Amino acid sequence: MPPVRDEEGRVSHDFLALVRAAIETENAAALIGLAGDLHEADVADLIESLPEDEWVPFVRLLGEEFDYAALTELDESMRLAILDGLPKDSLAEGIGELDSDDAVYILEDMEPEDQAAILEQLPFLDRLQLQRALDYPEGSAGRLMQTDFIAVPSFWSVGQTIDYMREAKELPDTFHEIFTVDPGFRLIGSVPLDKILRTRRATEISEIMTDDPVTFRATDDREDVARSFERYNLVSAAAVDDSGRLVGMLMIDDIVDVIQEEAEEDLRGLAGLGDEEISDTVLVTARSRFNWLVVNLGTAVLASVVISLFEGTIEAMVALAVLMPIVASMGGNAGTQTMTVAVRALATQELDARNMWRVLRREVLVSLLNGVALAVLIGLCAWFWFGNIGLGVVIGTAIVVNLLFAGMSGLLIPVVLEKLRIDPAIASSVFVTTVTDVVGFFAFLWIAALWFGLPL
Repeated sequence: MPPVRDEEGRVSHDFLALVRAAIETENAAALIGLAGDLHEADVADLIESLPEDEWVPFVRLLGEEFDYAALTELDESMRLAILDGLPKDSLAEGIGELDSDDAVYILEDMEPEDQAAILEQLPFLDRLQLQRALDYPEGSAGRLMQTDFIAVPSFWSVGQTIDYMREAKELPDTFHEIFTVDPGFRLIGSVPLDKILRTRRATEISEIMTDDPVTFRATDDREDVARSFERYNLVSAAAVDDSGRLVGMLMIDDIVDVIQEEAEEDLRGLAGLGDEEISDTVLVTARSRFNWLVVNLGTAVLASVVISLFEGTIEAMVALAVLMPIVASMGGNAGTQTMTVAVRALATQELDARNMWRVLRREVLVSLLNGVALAVLIGLCAWFWFGNIGLGVVIGTAIVVNLLFAGMSGLLIPVVLEKLRIDPAIASSVFVTTVTDVVGFFAFLWIAALWFGLPL
């Protein structure tokens, strides 16, 4: 059998050809032999490599050998397309075998009636756990947590705890610590597994537990949870309800997914792409981009209005029209650099009122230094290009002015939008671009009109 992945880490062409041949001939045995034992991430990559009309047949032919955890590795539109093509009883069986956090991840994107149809086919306790998790707000820790965990009373011995873990039938597949609770099931501590394994059996759990572990409320925002995991280097943590009762366990694998999703969301937002996925249809993609392009059209018109104010200046010296885009372009690039740093710093809570003025001062100085250096370069180029030293002075001065405005707007605009509770990742770029275009054109043409005594 050919390797699953080629030297570049992608699904190999030969392996994909065998899988597609098995799907085309509906040879379930051959397909199970090829993909039945693959890791969920490999299965997801394999699905992404298949044509859309082969996604559902692939899952159906694998049958019980298909690991539904692979669906959590796919983007939403692909996942929903597959779920819509499968019978509800098969979905219920597959989802019922997943960890609760993975099951919730799949169910939360489905329509309420589809959720209900699947949940009603699950055992009562499983249905109750999943429904409770789905009742937490979207984007909360409750949607991320596993409801399977190990909790013991603090008076148990290490030996009792180990024997319990060996004999209990329902344990989470992966865990790194056990939790201690009081009779009301309120969290009072935690013990990492390595400490249990290194401690004598007769020792009570209360002697080795951490009395004040890092915990999160199930209603906490998942971004705040992810930042805390990163800050304190956590691998797992307890989730509690408003009364302090233990309700779940948060794991690092889910937190990594949150960090990645938020980073991707910020990148798409800076480009005005919203929640667009690569598997979206042409119509959905065009519609998601159109509104943003309309906004950018409006800002372009505004820049054109500024240019129109200096028609006489441009007519008197055609060289201005040649050099004009350089000023706006350099300002736009400098503003985008500052804006990207600012948006990311706001997202990670590294930028706030305490250090904003220090950061602003730094950005102004950086803009001034870069502006002067670029002014010298472009000034010399303009002088040799057009044989006019005055033109070099004009464009150099305009570059310095525009880069100063670019640095300030690239920082201040995201901060102001954050204060107004508008996502700076989505809205900042259009405003920063507008400022740098308008200021760049106006500064260049106005300085030129004054320097050369040209008509406006």
